[in-house]
Amino acid sequence: MLFSPLRVGNLVLKNRITMPPLYLGYANPDGSVSDIMVDHYREMAASGASLIVVENAGVASSGLGTPVMLRADRDDLIPGLRTIANVIHEKDSLAFLQINHAGRYAYTPVRIAPSPVKVGDILPVEMSRTDIAQVVEAFARAALRVKESGFDGVEVHGATGYLLTQFLSPRTNKRDDAYGGTLAKRMRFPLEVVEAVKAAVGKDYPVGYRFIAEEFLPDGFHVDEAQAFAKELETRGVAYLSVAVGAHEAFQLPEYVQLEKREAGRSEYAGPIKTSLARTPVITAGRIQTPQTAEAILREGRADLIGLGRILFADPLWPKKAAGEIGSPIVPCNPQCSLCLRRSHTGRPAICSQWEKDRRDAFLKRIHETGDGTA
Repeated sequence: MLFSPLRVGNLVLKNRITMPPLYLGYANPDGSVSDIMVDHYREMAASGASLIVVENAGVASSGLGTPVMLRADRDDLIPGLRTIANVIHEKDSLAFLQINHAGRYAYTPVRIAPSPVKVGDILPVEMSRTDIAQVVEAFARAALRVKESGFDGVEVHGATGYLLTQFLSPRTNKRDDAYGGTLAKRMRFPLEVVEAVKAAVGKDYPVGYRFIAEEFLPDGFHVDEAQAFAKELETRGVAYLSVAVGAHEAFQLPEYVQLEKREAGRSEYAGPIKTSLARTPVITAGRIQTPQTAEAILREGRADLIGLGRILFADPLWPKKAAGEIGSPIVPCNPQCSLCLRRSHTGRPAICSQWEKDRRDAFLKRIHETGDGTA
């Protein structure tokens, strides 16, 4: 099944292998595309994966998650984004770009959020109705830039505890107006975003959704509500749901850490979402190390598509090795290692501990000598 085609919206994926968004800190400080980012996505597309989803791009200056985040909030960024779409297409893969607003996790002096729930020592500002309308419009405008840049589709980031999740979660949404309280009201903002994005790009342009199935936090967003939300997204005609679990504040919890280390652990949460849907394809990712595991997920109906993020970063030849085109063994992502995350989360471009030493050294030398991408 892994190498069988699948229709997603009006597109046909050549196989069931996708690359979900993976933040690596490769953008330039102004949010534009760097040469190392172009080279990275060229390599990922050359892997043989059918769909490459480019890492989250900010829709507004108020929602940037890091100082070196890719952006899609200005027209002058379109040529750089188009370059990425082109290099992915040159390698016979489809290209989507994810768009995002970080909300209470933003790297800004003043953070906006559905409610003033603290992040560490920082108290975000509750969004007004005007703020809500402006962010919805920002998503729509960013999506149109994605389309104008030549991508085959756009993905709305509704996971990892970012702004759309913050409205969904009763832990972070304490509003008592039309955007808070019952699940129907907490769903209103993310559904408005999806509707505005689809209206901006046109009914035939695929809009995927990065979906949170479980927040892993007390009083948070859980699977039962996630299933109901998934059905609402399906009625809006999303092209797929890319299922994730956990918010930033859950990432250090023992149960989440253990889930992350377990092969294909997140697929346990993708399954219930898939069973709640009638027709929308589901992507699952999360340490799917072997082709055998990927095949089992598909065969057992836990998902329709396999996402390889850090797995593909560790070994860009994984799909070709799985297909038998290359005879050497797959280089696994080390479950005890978080080098890529440690670097990207501290403002340094990600590298992989599994890369050969010569490759790591050459990459770091390039960053040092040219200043390409992040410092």
